Amino acid sequence: MIIKRLYRFMLKSFLPLFLMTFFICLFIVLMQFLWRYIDDLVGKGLEVHVIGELFFYAALTMVPMALPLAILLASLMTFGNLGERFELTAIKASGISLMKAMKPLVIFIALVAVGAFFFQNYVLPVAQTKMWTLLYSVRQKSPELEIPEGVFYDQIPGYNFYVEKKDRESGTLYDMMIYDVSRGFENSRIILADSGHLKLADDKQHLFLQLYSGEQFENLKENNGATPRSGNQPYRRESFDLKEILLAFDTNFNRMDESGMRNQYVGKNIEELRATIDSVTQRVDSVGAIYARELKETAYLRVPYYHTDYVDGERVETAQQPVAMDRPENIDS
Repeated sequence: MIIKRLYRFMLKSFLPLFLMTFFICLFIVLMQFLWRYIDDLVGKGLEVHVIGELFFYAALTMVPMALPLAILLASLMTFGNLGERFELTAIKASGISLMKAMKPLVIFIALVAVGAFFFQNYVLPVAQTKMWTLLYSVRQKSPELEIPEGVFYDQIPGYNFYVEKKDRESGTLYDMMIYDVSRGFENSRIILADSGHLKLADDKQHLFLQLYSGEQFENLKENNGATPRSGNQPYRRESFDLKEILLAFDTNFNRMDESGMRNQYVGKNIEELRATIDSVTQRVDSVGAIYARELKETAYLRVPYYHTDYVDGERVETAQQPVAMDRPENIDS
């Protein structure tokens, strides 16, 4: 009866500390993940459920890192508290050895180790596949449209925007300079405008740009196909009072296919990793055998090599002339 009470007491002292330290360690490593990929998440206009899903899968992938730290910290805190309150001394004075008192904790940690193995073998590959697929999908999403003042903005594919001043209430942009390099730098186009408006289309895949009182300079190299003998590059100058441009800018969140990430090592369990290692090893061995045979049959100094064969059970070696290759210093330049 005393032993059962002691076992319950040890588990009651260890389990709350273990759960507390586990979630604290998981939170710390999750914050490390957040600071590492914060640039890929900020400014993308992602919905809350997408960020929550990414953090959930990231937390599952961080469990193997947080679990050993939690066990270590919980063990230190548990036995430190027992020693500070002289409870370990009372246990030893009652004739119970320390190993016997630690028996329930040893059994519990053994069960945790077995569960951690199955978790990493079956749950972790799925979680890593979903996390990396979602993270790469977030990286490919276009950022929110927020053009700053006084600097070039290059987050719109194929265009560089420069705005001297903007009215945040009306959304009007003043003293605009636009470099259109969507057709390449050699066929670039420069647009200057006194003011303009930039809005997102209803389909969330295009930007509607309205420019007022400006000029457009366009390179004509693509149109005439050749550069004049004089070396001067022709261009076209256009003045306008109102100009409307439709720009491709996909702001929708598109998920990538998980099949490509599932074929990577992060999406495979032990059996699949072993099969991959065997196939890669066989491929490397076959390539190495080909290179070894080529090195054996090739000589720089025209020294013959001997080919071994078996005729009627007897070993026969025949001298063969190697592939003729000149030494580097004998090659005509």
